[in-house]
This record gives sequence, C-alpha cells and structure tokens, in this order.
Amino acid sequence: MTVLFLFLVFLGLLCLGLPIAFVLGVTAFLMIAFFSPAPLQMVPEVMYNALDTFPLMAIPFFVIAAQFMVQGGTSRYLINAANCWVRHWWGGLAMVTVVSCMIFGALCGSSVATALAIGVIVVPAMLEHGYPRPFALGVVSASGTIAIMIPPSIAMIIYGIMADESIPRLFMAGILPGIMQGAFYMIWIRFDAKRKNIGGAPKAGWGETIRTTYKAIPAFCMPVIILGGIYSGFVTVTEAAALGAVAAIFISLFIYREVGVSRVIPLTAEAMKSAGMIMFIISTAITIGNWLTEAGLPARLVQVAKDLNLSAFAFLLAVNMALLLLGCLLEVVSILLITLPIILPVLKALDINLIHFGIVMTLNMEVALITPPVGLNLYVISGVGKAPLAETIKGVTPYIFITIFQLLLITYWPPYTLFLPNLIMGAR
Repeated sequence: MTVLFLFLVFLGLLCLGLPIAFVLGVTAFLMIAFFSPAPLQMVPEVMYNALDTFPLMAIPFFVIAAQFMVQGGTSRYLINAANCWVRHWWGGLAMVTVVSCMIFGALCGSSVATALAIGVIVVPAMLEHGYPRPFALGVVSASGTIAIMIPPSIAMIIYGIMADESIPRLFMAGILPGIMQGAFYMIWIRFDAKRKNIGGAPKAGWGETIRTTYKAIPAFCMPVIILGGIYSGFVTVTEAAALGAVAAIFISLFIYREVGVSRVIPLTAEAMKSAGMIMFIISTAITIGNWLTEAGLPARLVQVAKDLNLSAFAFLLAVNMALLLLGCLLEVVSILLITLPIILPVLKALDINLIHFGIVMTLNMEVALITPPVGLNLYVISGVGKAPLAETIKGVTPYIFITIFQLLLITYWPPYTLFLPNLIMGAR
C-alpha cells in the first residue's frame, strides 16, 4: 500500500510538469519523512554517498567531450567523410546519418548529444536533396539511440556501477548489437528509399573521398584513444573519459580550430549543467532505490517469482514489457535507476547473466528515447527540423519496430551479446 501511494505521488508530480530530478527528490523526501524510522538527514547523506563513486566521474568527462565535439566541427567532418563513401546509394544521406551516429556515439556515449550534433547538419541536407521531412527526422531520431549501445555508453556506466559489473565487459558486449542495429536500420533505409525513389546522389570521386576522409582522421582517433586505453589496460573507464575530454578540447582548439580559447570555459560550464542534472537524477533515484530495498520490495518480488515458478524466459518477457511501458512515461536514466534495484535480486535468483541483461536494459532505454510522449530524441529532432512532433513520430515508427525485433533477438539469444566479451576477456 505504501509503495502504491508513493507511486501515485510520483505520477502526480510528473503530470504537473515538475522536472524528473525534482520529482525523484520530492518522492525520496516523502518516503523518508513518512514511511521510514530514519531521520531526514539521511536524504542528503545517501545522495552524497550515491555520487561518491570513482567510475561515475566518467559521466561529466563524456558530457564535456560531447559538448566540444558538437561545437568544434567534429560531427561535420565525420558526416562529410561518410557522405563521400555512401551518398550514391538509395537513401545515401540517410545511411550517412546512421554511420555518423554510430561513430559519434563511440566518441561521447550520449544519445541526445549524438542526435543533436548529427541532426543539425544532416536534416537540412536531406531536406535540400528532396528527402521527405518525416523520413529525415525519423532516421536521425532512431540513429541517435545507437550511441548508448556502441561503447562508451553513459547508460552502461550507470548500470555497471549499480549492478557491480565490469564496465569494460559491458562495453564489449554492446559492440556487436550496436553494429547490427545500424545494419538493420540501413537495410530498411535502402528498401524504403528505393521504393519511394529517395536519394541516389552522384558518386564522389576518389580525390574528394580521400580529402574528406583525411580531414576526419582526428575525429576517428577519438574511439581509439578511449576504447584503446580501456582495453589495453593502460587507463580505467574514468581516466579514458578524461583523456577523451582533453582530446576533444585539443582537436576543437588546435586541429579544426572551430572553438576559440575564450569559449573553453563557457562550453565547459554548459556541459557541467547537463552533467549536474544527470548526477542529481542519479543521487535521488538511488535514494529511492535504497528505501525500496529496505522496505523489502525486491525480496517480495523474488518470492513472487518463486511462487509462480517463473522461468528466466517468462521473467525477461515481463521485464521487457514493463520497461517498454515505462519508457513511454519516464526519462532513460530514471527508468534505469528506479527499476534496477528492484529486479536485480530476481535476476540473480533466476541465474540470468547480468552482462547480458545490461544490454537488454540498454536496448529498452533506446526504445524509450524514441517513444512518445517523453522520448527526448523526438523533441530534440523536431526542434532541429522545425517540424511538428507528429511528423517525427511518423518517421520514427518503423525504427521502433526494428529496435523491438533487435530487443527480442538480444533477450532470447544471449550469445549475441556475450560472444565478444567471452572471446576477448574470457568466459566466466
């Protein structure tokens, strides 16, 4: 009954339009004030302790890297290079969008930053070349979600901390699904574009292709710096994120020279605002998660699963359905932080591999980013294209079904996610 009351309070505050970080904070305060013997001083203490984790420091560094890559021309050089290679195909510019989002996602780990950075360039270009506006908006909205599957991924960092799992192993598990998701999107784009006679620009000459690819080399070096540092064992995930931020600033200042020294502090401050909001959401959500654990909800859920004799197959189906529903109502990080403490004990009781489930949960978060009414990518890209939200939803609908197909594949075929980490880092 207590949990139901707090759930209704949570939904009520959300419907009033309160930012999610404050919704979580108020709910946590009410939990402690009325339903816990612990003093109210516990709230700031738990919030502080929730952030006192070294791997969590990777998030602000990745946000800084994303900010400088968006402002420093990195996304434009990536798009120009990809455009020269595939623009002559049916839906060539749309395929460029998918490839560019995959590469950019490997630089910053943020879906919204990727969709924005790529969208401001490719959406006007696609409209100029006669692509229907819903088609263009849908491609960018969906392709941006791949950024949280292709490592590094902010969502995977948070999951790894909460589940106490290896973040490098999670990153490795996301590589194959991320690449395959991009491939599925491109197959659909080619089919749909050919059917509607969209795209097919003149093929780029080898001279132009070599020049644009050469200019994009500094951008292509970023994943090598970040992932190479992690998997060589030279740096931790947090240190790799810091290296990535320094590299992004250096490239923007001294190689592409599209950011002046005077803008370094304002851009860093802007990035810190975004990172601060993410950290606030994390701290308040973990406070709620701790209270739910103390209230015994996870233990009761484990008992229900045992009483119903649920198999791992049935439980994963139920979790996927619940996460897809929550994705229509809540923001990505909030879903991850609220639900994971509750279902984690059940996952362990059913002997479900936590690395495998991390990828399942990440893909659910991708769907959440492109489902109305809360999908952030929909609003970002509608703003970029100066289009009604309905057009973006229409364009992204086929990709939602493709992503759900990918979700089923990942959920019920664990080797799809575990093959690479087991091969490179050893089975366990």
